[in-house]
Amino acid sequence: MGRMMRHPGAAFLLAVAAICLAFAGSDAIADTGAPAGESATAPATWPERLEGHGGPVKSIALSQDGTAALSTSFDYSVILWRIGAGTGEIVHRLIGHEAAANDARFAGQGRAVSVGDDGAVILWNLDDGAMLTRIDTGEEKILSVSVSPDARFAVTASWDRTARVYEIGEASLTERAVLEGHRGNVNAAAFSADGTSVYTASYDGGIRVFDRASGALRREIHSHGWGINVMRVLAGGSQIAFGATDGVVAVIDIASGTVVKQLASHPRPVLSLALSPDGRRLASGGGDGRIRVYATDAWELLEEYENPYGPVWGLALTGDDQVAFYSGLDDHVNAWQISPRRPFDPVASDFPRRFQVAAEDDPGERQFARKCSVCHTLTPDDGNRAGPTLYGVFGRRVGTLPGYPYSEALRRLDFVWNEQTISDLFDHGPDIVTPGSKMPIQRLKSAEERDALVSFLKRATAPDRTLPDGGPSERKEREQ
Repeated sequence: MGRMMRHPGAAFLLAVAAICLAFAGSDAIADTGAPAGESATAPATWPERLEGHGGPVKSIALSQDGTAALSTSFDYSVILWRIGAGTGEIVHRLIGHEAAANDARFAGQGRAVSVGDDGAVILWNLDDGAMLTRIDTGEEKILSVSVSPDARFAVTASWDRTARVYEIGEASLTERAVLEGHRGNVNAAAFSADGTSVYTASYDGGIRVFDRASGALRREIHSHGWGINVMRVLAGGSQIAFGATDGVVAVIDIASGTVVKQLASHPRPVLSLALSPDGRRLASGGGDGRIRVYATDAWELLEEYENPYGPVWGLALTGDDQVAFYSGLDDHVNAWQISPRRPFDPVASDFPRRFQVAAEDDPGERQFARKCSVCHTLTPDDGNRAGPTLYGVFGRRVGTLPGYPYSEALRRLDFVWNEQTISDLFDHGPDIVTPGSKMPIQRLKSAEERDALVSFLKRATAPDRTLPDGGPSERKEREQ
């Protein structure tokens, strides 16, 4: 995971940009997205949150019938959820990405497609959680994936300035076209209503249309001037809504390329757009934490919500117009009840988050919070998060903690974690000390800061330690 985030809409969040890996699960999902043996009807009440990831959540997608969901995270995992009356149950943890999982979509017949920072496109069997096939496109991140209306094709949007069309087989993905020509990262791609065309949106500010079968560029539909982060083809197929790095949310007519409606702008980049299953509602989410929901017939603003604790990276609307599921810096997906609107919206996030806590009196704990806590825990009962727990790390051979799915590169290494090797990790970087591993590039050039971090880790991860009254994370462990 050694690549830093370059997505323009998330540049201000680089402090939390790198995360590590996760776990495994059970049960079955039928072709409709509903749990096997149950009817495919949306629940009467929706869960308030979906908890289970080990890192900030990048995306959330609901099945067409609203009984299942897919979420992706910085922890490298994709989670398949069964959504019942007021609850969200983990069916499978889909493990296969070697960097942050950025997006996932249902692909019909009990399958899903996901993409990630590792440049991989993965087809999953949702019945048993198995990876059916994986295609590695290279070193560049893939930000998003869309599936055609008939679920026969998937299209990915990549930082290599291309979009790629894949035919979805029973257990295979076959590349059919590479869509080229953008001058910047391709951040979003989507199919036309009939599936014969592909629309792409790029950091270069352009929206283009390509022939799906041949990959030939037909024309540039619109040039915004600022980078476009997200895009949705609206019901009927004649209009596209997009969100940009300058905070603009607008609707364009595909035939003419003209802006037919400019919606309320966000003070920060627009990071997510969601369309309800029936196309009657559109929601935008921004780096400012705001979510706005519109009726697409007259573009009336119906409701607005402000998440005070960070950006809205993922967004999905339920078919009954009641709930918006959203995700961001939290390890879980939150639900905002749109209708009937509550007089007071409950605070659904813990603040400050573990990676935002900084002990004033312990420089080592402060560095742990900043550099390590997004990926790692300190206690055995807290388990593996994105990376393995650091409990008992001193004296442990690299890549040997039971139950953690290390990369092959890390398992091949042969050294022991101690004061010197941990200091070297932050002095030279994981790309030098653990080459080929999934560890994010985190460096501390100050010998004083490295010594403080190593000293804290040696105290905090010791199996026989007694917890002092000192740092906030240790006090929290005692209180629990």
